[in-house]
Amino acid sequence: MFQHEIQQQHAAELMRRAAAERLVQQAAKARRAARASGKNAPEGPVSSLRSRFARAA
Repeated sequence: MFQHEIQQQHAAELMRRAAAERLVQQAAKARRAARASGKNAPEGPVSSLRSRFARAA
């Protein structure tokens, strides 16, 4: 009987891990989709290089 309970706990742990892995994959997929949809958005302002470098003499 004890072995059966251990097996049930192990199976439940595997199910929890699988559910967590699916959640991670769904989040990554959502991030990729959000990033992909942002490619068509207008670009933001570009900073000038003049403010980054000192004048040379």
